[in-house]
Amino acid sequence: MPKSKRNRPVTLSKTKKKGREHKENVVNSIRDAVEKYDSVYVFSFENMRNLKFKEFRERLKSSSRFFLGSNKVMQVALGRSVADEISSGLHKISKLLRGDSGLCFTSLPKEEIQRLFDEYEDYDFARTGSTATETVELKEGPLDQFTHEMEPFLRKQGMPVRLNKGVVELVSDFVVCEEGKPLSPESARILRLLGIKMATFKLHLICRWSSEDFEVYKEGLEDSDVESS
Repeated sequence: MPKSKRNRPVTLSKTKKKGREHKENVVNSIRDAVEKYDSVYVFSFENMRNLKFKEFRERLKSSSRFFLGSNKVMQVALGRSVADEISSGLHKISKLLRGDSGLCFTSLPKEEIQRLFDEYEDYDFARTGSTATETVELKEGPLDQFTHEMEPFLRKQGMPVRLNKGVVELVSDFVVCEEGKPLSPESARILRLLGIKMATFKLHLICRWSSEDFEVYKEGLEDSDVESS
C-alpha cells in the first residue's frame, strides 16, 4: 500500500454526542484498518436488525472488520478530500458514506465479498412506520389462531372482535394494513401476532477501494459523486 498519512492530526470539536475520546478511538481504528486490510467497501443497509448483523459480522470476523456509526466521523478518519485523505483515492470512499451506511474492511477476494453481500437477506417483522409491502385484510368470522384471552388485547388494537362461545370472532371485515402505506403501532402488533413478516434486512455494496483501484457498484451514482471538490 502507498505511504500512510494516518498520523495527521484531526479535529473532532464538532462531534459531541459520544465524547471526543470515543470519536478519536474510532478514527484511529479505521486508520489502522486501512493499513491492515487489502480493501474497503462502503455498504448500505435496509431494515437493520442488530442481532442479525452481529451474526453476519461474526461469520467474517477472521478476515474482515466492520464499522457503523457517524458517517462524519468515518469520513474524517478516511479523509474528505485529496488534501486530507490518509491514502490515495480514499476520499472517493468517504464521499459515498451517506445515510444508512457503513464500512467493511477485508482481505477476502472481491468476488467472495460480492457473493456474501448479494446472497444475504433475513426476514423479520416490520416495525411501526415501515411501509407495508402488501395489503392484509381479515374477513368477518372466527379467528381460530387466537385464544379467548387475546380478545381484550385485539380490541385495544382497533379490531372489531367479540367472544362467541369462547371463540374470538371478527364481527366485520378488517384491514390490518394497506400496501404502500406506513404501518401504525397497532398494525405492526397485529402483523406480528399473525406471523406476517414484511421487513427484509439486506446489505448492499456501494463501492470498493484498494491501493490499486476503485469501483462503484450501485447503479445511479455518477462519476461526479466521487470527484474531489
